[in-house]
Amino acid sequence: MQKIRATLAIVWRIAIPYFNSEDKIAGRTLLAAVIALQLASVGADVLINAWRNRFYNALQEKDWDGFVREMIVFCVLAAFSVLISVYQLYLNQWLQIRWRRWMTTRYLGAWMHDANYYRMQLQGDAADNPDQRLTDDVKSFVSQTLGICVGLLGAIVSLISFVVILWGLSAAAPFFMYGHDLSVPGYLVWAALIYAIFGTALTQWIGSPLVNLNFQQERYEANFRFDLVRVRENTEQIALLKGENAERQRLGQRFGSVVANWYGIMSRTKRLGAFTQSYSQAAVVIPFILCAPAFFAGKILLGALMQTAEAFGKVQDSLSFFVTAYTSLADWRAVIARLDGFEMSIKSSAALAVSKSSIQVEPSGAADTISIEQLLVELPNGEPLVTAKGFNISGGDRVLFTGPSGAGKSTLFRAIAGIWPYGSGSVAIPAHASLMMLPQRPYFPIGTLKAAIAYPAQADAFSDEQVHDTVVAVGLAKLAPRLDEDEHWNRMLSLGEQQRLGLARALLHAPQYLFLDEATASVDEGAEAKLYRLLEERLPATTIVSIGHRSTLAAFHTSSVALTRDGNVFSLRGRSREEMKSSLAE
Repeated sequence: MQKIRATLAIVWRIAIPYFNSEDKIAGRTLLAAVIALQLASVGADVLINAWRNRFYNALQEKDWDGFVREMIVFCVLAAFSVLISVYQLYLNQWLQIRWRRWMTTRYLGAWMHDANYYRMQLQGDAADNPDQRLTDDVKSFVSQTLGICVGLLGAIVSLISFVVILWGLSAAAPFFMYGHDLSVPGYLVWAALIYAIFGTALTQWIGSPLVNLNFQQERYEANFRFDLVRVRENTEQIALLKGENAERQRLGQRFGSVVANWYGIMSRTKRLGAFTQSYSQAAVVIPFILCAPAFFAGKILLGALMQTAEAFGKVQDSLSFFVTAYTSLADWRAVIARLDGFEMSIKSSAALAVSKSSIQVEPSGAADTISIEQLLVELPNGEPLVTAKGFNISGGDRVLFTGPSGAGKSTLFRAIAGIWPYGSGSVAIPAHASLMMLPQRPYFPIGTLKAAIAYPAQADAFSDEQVHDTVVAVGLAKLAPRLDEDEHWNRMLSLGEQQRLGLARALLHAPQYLFLDEATASVDEGAEAKLYRLLEERLPATTIVSIGHRSTLAAFHTSSVALTRDGNVFSLRGRSREEMKSSLAE
C-alpha cells in the first residue's frame, strides 16, 4: 500500500499541473467529456444486459414478434454504443495531444533553463537519456494515465451497476443443489469477488518483476539508440581510426543487454499470460456452472441464464481490472519512475545553481571589470582544481591564459560563464554585460548556414550582406554563396573551417567580453594571426580572453596569466610580456 500511495502521489504531482495550467479549460472540458462518455458506455452495457434477457427468452418461447422487436432495439443500442466508442476515442486523442504538448513544453523549458541540462550531465546524469524522457516517456505517461484512470473509473461504475443486477439475479436464480434451494444472498456476487481476489493475488505474485524489467528495457533501448547516434555523429573519426570492429563490439554489447533483458520480459510475460488467459477462460464458464442446476430444474429461463452469465462476467471483469491490465500497469509504473527521476534531476541541478555552497555569478560594482576576489573551482567529486584571488579582467584588456593541459583553464572559463557550480566563491560581472564563449569545437545547429552563424540569435537578426561580408572576412569566401543551404554544418566542415565560422559569429554579435578557448587551435599560425588582427580591427571595444599554447599568440595580448601548480591546486599568476613569450616558446 505504501508503494501504491507513493506511486499515486507521483502521478498526481506530474499530472495535475496541466489541469491547473493556462490550458485548463480545454483540458478539463475534454476530460469531463471522456469521463461522461465512459459512463455512457457503462450505461449502454447495462441496457444491452437487460436486452439479452428479453432476447433469449423470445428465442426460447419462439416469440417471433418479440424477436423482431428486440432486434430493432438492439440496432438502436448498437448504434448508440458505436457512437460513444468513436467519440470517446476521438476526444481521448485530442486530450492526449494537448496534454502532451503542454508537458513537453514545460519539461523542455525546465531542462533548458539556465544550463540545467549541462549540470544534470555533470551530476552523473541520474536521468539518463533525456531525449527519451521528453519523447517516449511523456507520450506514454499521457496515454497510459488516461487509459488506466478512465478504465479504472469505468470498472468501478460497471462494478456498482452490475453488482446490483447480479445480486437481484442471485435471488431469481437461487443456488440449486441435489434438488434443494440453498439460500445464499448474492451468492453470484460473492463468487465473483472470491474469484477476483484469488486472481489478483496470483497476478501480483507472478508479474511483479515486470515493473523493473520494463524500466530496464527502456533504459537499455535508449542507451543502444544513443550509441548509434554517437557513431553517426562521429563517422569520420571512427573511419580514420579503423574503429569499425571496436564500435561493432561495443554496439553488440549494448544490444546484448537489450536482448538479455527482453528474454527476462518474455519469460515473465509467458508465465503471466498463461495465468491470465486461463483465468479469463475459466471465468466464462463459472456462472454457467453455478446457474445450470437452476436452469435445468426449470427455475429460470434461458434469458435469465444468459443475462446472469454476462452480468457475472462484467462484475468479474471489473473486480479483475488489476489482473487484465497488469502488463500495462507495470509499464506505466516504469514510465512514472523515469519521469519522476527526470523531474528530480532537474530540481537537483537547479538547486545546485543557487546553492550557497556553489560558485556564484554576481553583478559587479565596476562598469567594465570582471572581478574574482576569492574563488575555488572544484571537480564534481569535490577535488580542488583552480584557485583565484584578487584577479580582475578590465574592459579593453587582451589576456592570454596559459598552463599545462588539465590545469583547469577551460573549467575556469565555465565558472566565469556561470555554468560550472562546483566550488566556492563568486565571480562579479558587470550588469547587462554580454559574454560569448567560443570553445575549440563550436556548435552549429542543423539548418541554413546563415542561421548556424547567427546562432543563438535568429537568422534574420543580421542582414545577408552582414553575414556574407563576415564569412568572407574570416577566409571562407567559398561558403559565402551558400548562406541559404540547409546542412549539418558540424559534419560538412573541417574543424578549422568551423573555428573560422565561430569567429564570424563573434564578429556579428560583437560581445563586450569574448572568451576564446583554443578557438583557433585548428588553423595555421598565419591564418590565426589574420583572425586575431581581424578581431582587433572589428571589435576594438571587446575584451578578449584567450586560452592558447602557441608562442605567436603573445603578440595579440597585452597580458598573460599562467596557471601554476600550488600544492594540490593550480593558482593564477600574472606574467609580463617577456615571460609570456618565453613560456609559450618553450
